[in-house]
Amino acid sequence: MLSVLLRHSHLMMLFLLTTGIACVAHAAEVHTLTLDQALAIAAERNRAIARAMEFRNQAEGFYVAQRAAALPQLTVKGTLGREEDEALDAPAYDRRETSLQLDQAVFTWGQVQAAIRAARLGMQNADERLRASRQDALLGTSAAFYDVLLARELNSVFEQNLAQKSRRLNEARQRSTVGLATDYDVLVAEVAEANARPEVVRTANLIRSRRDRLRLVLGVDEPVDADGALTVTLAEPPGYDEALATARERRPELRDLRHRIGIAEELVTIARAGDKPRLDLTGNYGWRGLEASSSDFDGSKWDLGLKLSWPLFDGLKTSGQVQQAKSERESLRIDEQQLLDTIGLETREAIDRIRVATELVLALDGTVAQAEKLLRLAEKGFEYGVKIRLEVDDAELNLRQARSSLALARRDYLVAEIELARAMGVLGEDGFPGLPVAPTTVTPSSR
Repeated sequence: MLSVLLRHSHLMMLFLLTTGIACVAHAAEVHTLTLDQALAIAAERNRAIARAMEFRNQAEGFYVAQRAAALPQLTVKGTLGREEDEALDAPAYDRRETSLQLDQAVFTWGQVQAAIRAARLGMQNADERLRASRQDALLGTSAAFYDVLLARELNSVFEQNLAQKSRRLNEARQRSTVGLATDYDVLVAEVAEANARPEVVRTANLIRSRRDRLRLVLGVDEPVDADGALTVTLAEPPGYDEALATARERRPELRDLRHRIGIAEELVTIARAGDKPRLDLTGNYGWRGLEASSSDFDGSKWDLGLKLSWPLFDGLKTSGQVQQAKSERESLRIDEQQLLDTIGLETREAIDRIRVATELVLALDGTVAQAEKLLRLAEKGFEYGVKIRLEVDDAELNLRQARSSLALARRDYLVAEIELARAMGVLGEDGFPGLPVAPTTVTPSSR
């Protein structure tokens, strides 16, 4: 019996262990995404976009509420009660009354129309905020995606460096066994290999942190990874005047601010009407019944008329509200000029970053090829005894720096291109207008 229990216990533990490993493997499943897939997920699930969409829903609700002021208002009223007034020595009676009340604004000195126009501008303002949120999400997603590729590229560079150090350590040990190398040579190779490991660990951790950032930008819970390579197609950026003209027309933040200026104009109109006359149409139609101890009265009733109201003196309240509305309008116009200056600076800096990254990519791509050739020559020279170890180490360092710098330059170019599209306000809209493709294409160097 004891052996049977032990056997079943062993099988149960094996089952639980296998199930646990399967659950861990399932939980650790990573979704590898292309850039287009990542951008599609960001457009759908990014939390900033979701918040902007809710703001748009609020603006639409506000527009509907403001539009209601121009439409007739119908209200059903009913009364059931008993009244008695001993001071007038009047008999007590029961009162029953139902009516349908009509209220319609006829003339409000432009208040209602201005409120509707302001609400409509508020909807357009919300649309521009949604555009800005989407473009920010696309920029953040693209930058996070390229950061993952860059981290992987750097990790590959340092892994290759570690592989070279390990290969040289094995060669030194083999040469030492046949008397062609000293213990010093073996020790130097061991130290070089040990010094190469930390960068591999750091860049591997950098990959994980960059993947976590990509997941955060996408607004997803499952682990994600980037599929692709830092391949760039060099393009001549548009001129500053052309890019700035496009930005002045299509930048969502600028459109948003201009809509807010329009809303401020309508608020001035509304404030000015505060001490002006107002005309409303009012009417009632219903049935009323009065029942006293001696008689009953019942029947239909109606009334229809115009009501005029004119606040002749409001303690200068309207004047103060007009001054506030005008000040808000002028403040927004100042903000518009500041934003135009900021957009001009962002556009110029984005163009400069593209040009700098282009020059670096073109220069470093040739440098990598030269560094690879130099390393091969140094290794052959060391093998034949005409080069020393220091020259080989220098060649390895130069190659490692060139590859790392080239990967960073490619990443900077790709991100700068997207930043320029964002500065122009065209990111995600009909591609990237104003960026003609040049014939130069740079891909990762073969290794």
